[in-house]
Amino acid sequence: MRANFIFSEVWIGLRRNLTMTIAVVITVAVGMAMLGVGLMINAQVSLLKGYWYDRVEINVFLCSQDTAIQACGGKAATPAQIKALEAQIRGLPGVKEVYFEDQATAFKNFQESGASKTLLDVTKVEDMPQSFRIKLVDPNNYQPVMQAIQGQRGVAQVTNQKELVGKFFDMLDKISNFALAVAIILVLAAALLIGNTVRLSAFNRRRETGIMRLVGASNLYIQLPFVMEGVIAGLIGGVFAAVILIATKVMLFEELAGYFGSGGAQLGWDTVAQVITFTMIIGVVICVLASFVTLRRYLRV
Repeated sequence: MRANFIFSEVWIGLRRNLTMTIAVVITVAVGMAMLGVGLMINAQVSLLKGYWYDRVEINVFLCSQDTAIQACGGKAATPAQIKALEAQIRGLPGVKEVYFEDQATAFKNFQESGASKTLLDVTKVEDMPQSFRIKLVDPNNYQPVMQAIQGQRGVAQVTNQKELVGKFFDMLDKISNFALAVAIILVLAAALLIGNTVRLSAFNRRRETGIMRLVGASNLYIQLPFVMEGVIAGLIGGVFAAVILIATKVMLFEELAGYFGSGGAQLGWDTVAQVITFTMIIGVVICVLASFVTLRRYLRV
């Protein structure tokens, strides 16, 4: 098999169908980039879930003098009630650690939370509620602990942070699924566009391929230039997709990690490299399959 002939035929095909080739490259680049972003979002969500679910706590807010909650009756939790409640919490199955946060500590944490200056100016120490922060052995098994604490004397409200972050992660899952769905559509569009490009190239060179068939050239020898055109377009599109994914990692995922304070769950470059490798392989495979299928149907050799 003459390599010079194969490469010359590939160059002729790419040059004759330059507009279609550019369209294939752009479609593959966008489709593979969307697929890669969806995979990166899935990986980042998994990391964040593992990071935050290990840190979620149950917050037990105690009654204060001015609490409007009916269960408190306008009375603050007494030291005896606080002590009894702490003993009860520590004795509950599944409780790993218990921390008591008084008003001074709560106010200090509020000041460090990044709240607006206006809100900090009007908030006083006595406005902050006392609370217990409970870490669980299994953050997913929080219902029994909450049910045991709710309604106890001196308890104003019981909240679980997992319910709050769970809604956020549900939203991220929906975004990820949407990105993957769009990526699949674009991948199918790329496959159809590649097939049309190969068919057009085969039609333009039908006389040459007919002569090659008459002189005894094999199907592989005739089909290989067309397949390589698709592979080259797929590789170029994959390179552009890789650039987009690297930029997305730097400009989006690293910024989000800093915003949410989850540096320990930051998406690593090894994951990005795996996603880039996977998307480039998928892009090339799609181009090869689309070329073969189109040639089998439209190239009469």
